[in-house]
Amino acid sequence: MNALTPLTPEELDQLARKRASARMGWYLHAAVFVLVNAGLALLAALHGRGAPLFPAAGWSIGLAVHGAVVWLKLHDVSLYQTVLQRERQRLEAQRDPW
Repeated sequence: MNALTPLTPEELDQLARKRASARMGWYLHAAVFVLVNAGLALLAALHGRGAPLFPAAGWSIGLAVHGAVVWLKLHDVSLYQTVLQRERQRLEAQRDPW
């Protein structure tokens, strides 16, 4: 898949499914983050303790990195797709890759 060649309908569908799955994964990650941290805050409040900041802070970093990977694509083609395409070309150039 080259950035200059138009995508076939099959490639377009595959790319759309991949991106939708990545975004749904982030939504699920964010929902679990909110639920777990709300539960931890509720437990801390019931026991008269301060809010559990360290788990929330650490997990926030993970959620932010996950979000950056999913939402802030710098290129239309991911690094994985680029490496995969190069490997396919390398294998096609050889008769017996093993």
